[in-house]
Formats: sequence, C-alpha cells, structure tokens
Amino acid sequence: MTLSKPRPPYSAGSDSAAASASVPASTPPSATGSTPASASASVCTSGKPTSAQTRAAVTLGEHVRGQLHRMCGAAGLTDSGDSSGLPLLDLLDLLGPTARRPLGAGPPSPSFVCDDHSPVEFSLAFSAGSPVALRLLVEPGCAATTLGERGRLGLHALEALAARRGFPTEPVRRVEDLFLPPVVDGSFALWCAMDLRPDRSAGIKVYLNPRAHGRERSAYVTQEALDRFGFGRAWPALRERSMARGPDRDEILFFALDLGGWDTPRVKVYVARHDITAAEAHTASGLLPGEPAVRVDEFCRTMGGDVARFAHRPLVSCLSYTERDPMHPCGHTVHVPVRDYAPDDEVARDRAVAVLRRYGMDAGVIDSAWAAMTSRRPRDGVGLIAYVSLVQSTWQPPRVNVYFSPEAYTVHPPRASDRAQEGWVR
Repeated sequence: MTLSKPRPPYSAGSDSAAASASVPASTPPSATGSTPASASASVCTSGKPTSAQTRAAVTLGEHVRGQLHRMCGAAGLTDSGDSSGLPLLDLLDLLGPTARRPLGAGPPSPSFVCDDHSPVEFSLAFSAGSPVALRLLVEPGCAATTLGERGRLGLHALEALAARRGFPTEPVRRVEDLFLPPVVDGSFALWCAMDLRPDRSAGIKVYLNPRAHGRERSAYVTQEALDRFGFGRAWPALRERSMARGPDRDEILFFALDLGGWDTPRVKVYVARHDITAAEAHTASGLLPGEPAVRVDEFCRTMGGDVARFAHRPLVSCLSYTERDPMHPCGHTVHVPVRDYAPDDEVARDRAVAVLRRYGMDAGVIDSAWAAMTSRRPRDGVGLIAYVSLVQSTWQPPRVNVYFSPEAYTVHPPRASDRAQEGWVR
C-alpha cells in the first residue's frame, strides 16, 4: 500500500471547504516538481512498449493491465495473478470508467495514491524462504468530484468485489458511520488492496479515512473503531507510543481492515511521524517483544541514507491487531518514503536491494519488477520506487515490502545532476 503523499498543487475534490490532504497537506511537496505526462516512461498494453507518440491514446486500464501482467511474471505468479484468474477483472472493475480514460487526458481527479495522481499502486512483499507476493492498491470511485461520492462508489465497488470473491463486507458496514459519512473531510474516502499469492486466493484490504469527520475528530473516530472490533483496551498504549508528540507531529492516517482470504484478519492503525529521527522512530515497535526497535533504527538509516531527520515527507508507523490479543499489537510496520530521501530511483533501488540482502531475501526480483513497470533507466527519474517498509510481527520473521508507482501521468526528474557533489548516500 502507498501512504501519506504530498502533491503538487491540484484542486482537491474534498467535500469540505478546504480539502486538507492528511499528510499531503501538512508536509512539503516533493522538491522535484513535475513533468508533462508525455515525459513519462513508455507504457505497455500487451507486453510490448509503445512509442511516446501513441501514449496519449493509451487508456489507464491498458497501462496498468500491462504492468500487472509483467509484475505477475516478475513475482513468479501466473498471468492471471492467482489461482482464481480474477485479478485483472478486479482491477478494471475497481477503476470503473477511469479504466477507459486516455492517459493524455490526465488524471480524472486528485488521487492521493501516487504523486502523479495515478489511482493505482503496485507493491511486492518479500519474506525469506517464501514466495514473493504481489499487491495491488486501487482507489475505486476516483473519477467522482466529491469525496462523499467517491466513498459511495468505492463501497459499491467493494460490494461487487465481495460478491465475486465470496467474502463478507460486514466489518466495513460496522464502521460505515465513522468513516463514510455523507460529507467527507480529508484526502480520500476508501482504498481497496489485493494480495495476490501463488498458493491461495487473494487477500483483500480496505483502507478508511479517520479524518472523515475532520482532523480534530480523528483520534475519537479511531478509538471508537478499535472498540467496535474489540480492541478498545489497545488504545492507551497506541496513543502513548505512536502519538505522544501531538496530532501536528504524530498524525493518524489510515484505519485498515483485512477482508477475506486471511488466516488471521487484522485491524491496523497508521500514524505519520513528522520530523522524526531514525532513533526516535522505533518507539511504537517497542510494543512488540524481541529486537524490533534495533531493526527499525537500522532499516530507517539505510533507507533514508543516514539522513539526520525525516523532515520532508514523514515516516509512517503501523500497528496491527488480531483476536489473538485484544490489548497488544501483533505487528509493527515502518514505511520509509525513500523517494523523498534519494536523488533518483537508482539510489532508491540500491538501498532496497541492500535491505533485502540483509534479511536473506531475493533482491534480484527488484530489477525484474523495474523492467515490468517501465522502460526508463532508474537514474532518469525519482518516485517510481515510492516506499520501502519493514514488517515485524510476533509470530513471523521480518518482511520487506517495496512499493511502485505506475507513473501513468508523470515522471519526476532526479533531484541532483551530480549526486556525489550533492552528498547523497547510497
């Protein structure tokens, strides 16, 4: 999943007077600016690159369909993505009419899934000794002009997906009044993600907006939602470890639910940690036993290039809860927005590879995934590798996730022509 992204100026379609963008509105936008959509990497609709001249006529659905096909190959999955053969249909249905929109027309609305407003994101989940999983995140209803309407369309798309996949949506309905009111504040209403795995049907995730009733009520909304799922007693420790610096510096971003296809469904809370050091970033991970704090510090230093403070785009911390323990988290994830702390994607790629090798994972998949996503060179832009995250849990070994933007509309230029002179750390 992609988390907490600032955007270049773009009129947001919020239902509130000023469409505050959760983390996007309160963090500096990327220093790279943007380039025209025609400068983006070549797209591929059936496994073969197209020329820049024909790019404007290619639809968003064709663009991400080609990427999905090739990413399945990079991850070692079948062409269909999983044993059900449905992921491509799911992707296009979740996008709705936006799938038929030509790239040359630009994004249909200010989606906060990706920096160029692409409403789709890909990611790979790595675990030592296990197959790589491919993840796909979509903002259904992204063509709607208000967040309230996006929420209604997104819920309708989720219901259709549930009917096709055979999973219940009752957990979402249980908190619908908290996260999907008629008038929605914030930067999004509902995102839907799928985990595509070679040995089972897809796992579904739903991301909801705690700021739907306004930023000042996000803590109440999150606490009430946790209580409705039986995790009310977890709130005091979560607030103390993840939100001690106040809402301006520790900002609740997402409330997420696992639906269908999971052995142990989770409820997750995401918090943006603004202006924080690597050493400070591990406070929430201390709720887990073992050595997660040491790993978080090391991981953040590697992915951030030994930056003194993450003062641009914030780190994002996630705590996961399951019915195994209603009071304590079973997992912690730290997401590093590497694209804001590297001059280009070549440096971001090298850091991701270093982390994967550190944990004994198949780093070669990164280059296969890069070729699946684009034909441009990594050093010719920044932001296709958007986030890298470290996942730790009480019952599994560490995992690493790498997030990829489809760059459907824009390729952001590298930040420094002479990286050595600028002092970037690989």
